[in-house]
Amino acid sequence: MSEAVLDASALIAVLRREPGGAEVASRLDESSISTVNLTEVVTRLIEEGATSAYAREVVEMTPVGVVPFDEEMSIDAGILRSSTRSRGLSLGDRACLALARRMGVPALTADRRWAGLEVGVDIRLIGP
Repeated sequence: MSEAVLDASALIAVLRREPGGAEVASRLDESSISTVNLTEVVTRLIEEGATSAYAREVVEMTPVGVVPFDEEMSIDAGILRSSTRSRGLSLGDRACLALARRMGVPALTADRRWAGLEVGVDIRLIGP
């Protein structure tokens, strides 16, 4: 059973050894990530110059549960738009929140725009 859902920013913090990354790294094997957020991580790796083989290897070696973005999460992420619009949250952000809400576990993120959001999810900011 997953104990947390990772936003792309949380997994990126691990990969880049950024502040808060160690906290997330210690919880990887008990965490999940949406396929939408995993796409964001791979995209960032490629944008930063990683080869497709390296990006694939990173994903395969990271001990986090990957959860498909299904119809129900699609609907929930769409509904979350109205309560997150003022903060500028992306589809990926809302995908993470939808998965965390479904699983009833905290969402881990480095994105400070999430602070104080009231969307039925325990949002935990990582890093300073």
